Amino acid sequence: MPSHAEFTGPASASQLARSSPVRFPGESAAYRKARTELLAEEIDLRRRIEHVAEMRRALPPGGPVPEDYLFQGADGPVKFSALFGKHHTLITYNWMFGTRRERPCPMCTSLLSAYDGEMPDILQRVAFAVIATSPIERMTAFASERGWRHLPLYSSAGTDFNRDYAGETDDSGDNAAFNVFRRDGDTLRHFWAAEMGAGTADAGQDPRGAPDPMPIWNLLDMTPEGRGKDWYPKLGY
Repeated sequence: MPSHAEFTGPASASQLARSSPVRFPGESAAYRKARTELLAEEIDLRRRIEHVAEMRRALPPGGPVPEDYLFQGADGPVKFSALFGKHHTLITYNWMFGTRRERPCPMCTSLLSAYDGEMPDILQRVAFAVIATSPIERMTAFASERGWRHLPLYSSAGTDFNRDYAGETDDSGDNAAFNVFRRDGDTLRHFWAAEMGAGTADAGQDPRGAPDPMPIWNLLDMTPEGRGKDWYPKLGY
């Protein structure tokens, strides 16, 4: 792992942590000592996250998108190139709601429910598209049931998009996938994909990204119980 100096100025993470004036009623000296050590690690993690983000932004140009896929949106047919709108960057999320499923994936749905509330802000910076192989009418009906208001939904049925960018095959069913695309002049290029999955998971952990894209897991990681190993979101309670 790179040293502190590669991430920021002269102050070490430990120095910054020790300089924090935060104290809480009734805390013991042992608690404060352990908390200050943890704060140094949190500062280190923040620097590491920024370092990785800088590396991501510095990636060479990715491969050109092989075709201008024709999707179905709520208002009719939409070419992939049109999903960018006024932006040069497009984020896509492959929603596990294929034709073989009676109901969508609860984990995907939990994630997208969180993103729905953030979408008006996200769309100020980049374009975003939620893509599934179900008919668009089925997708929008569930969105209405769930109370989603802002997610741009598109059906990729009849295209190779899911095969090309979510690794789906005729036998695999549907896969969740994050992809980022960039408009490079007249060329649309793949920029980045989330490639952390079962094959890169650490022993005893569910597959997860870094940082984890699901807000719920980040929040639970702040608690004494953590995210746990036997609880997952459901479509209803």
